[in-house]
Amino acid sequence: MHVLMLDGHPDQGRFSTSLLDHYQRSIPSNAQVTRIALRDLAFGPNLKHGYKKRTDWEPDLEQLAAQIDQCDHLVVAFPMWWGSEPAELKGLLDRLFLPGFMFSYRKNSSLWDGHMQGRSADMIVTMDTPPFFLRLLYGNAIVKRWKKQVLGFVGFKPVRVLACGPIKNGGAEKNEMKWHRQIEKMARSIKTKNAEKKELRLERFLNRTET
Repeated sequence: MHVLMLDGHPDQGRFSTSLLDHYQRSIPSNAQVTRIALRDLAFGPNLKHGYKKRTDWEPDLEQLAAQIDQCDHLVVAFPMWWGSEPAELKGLLDRLFLPGFMFSYRKNSSLWDGHMQGRSADMIVTMDTPPFFLRLLYGNAIVKRWKKQVLGFVGFKPVRVLACGPIKNGGAEKNEMKWHRQIEKMARSIKTKNAEKKELRLERFLNRTET
């Protein structure tokens, strides 16, 4: 199994990174692990022309796309800021999760096919919001969006989310051991649904002729 770990915090040495460290330590030893920090990649986060005009990938984006294409399981860790992920991570989604690679709309239809089938994903989201506030006041918006409109939309299944909060006012120190136990359970129970449906998409996407 190839596990790809993506650190989505724009700064180093932060709490979400330390939780990702613990996830990595908990992965079974027979797994192949690749870890990438988004802050180390050089790319423009703005998909300037949308899908109207082709925007070629920078080398770092193409390399990350290759890792996602090859992986069996994706792990993403990031802090929640203003109800969403940091700007650079959102930019990565815009630039990387493109039709033809991650998904395709069916002809003359609003339906689509997710091309990341056969891969699973885990998310670790740190926040100052208590998880029950996230559910009751905000409808678990960030969790639902990533599970259904981002990773689930392109075919990752299952998508599991660990919401870690509140971090501030001693919350990190108080709950760290509990979150470590939950992370250990996630890392040791990776199971991809419909693994036989995994299909490599990158080469045909890069060789496409349309703009």
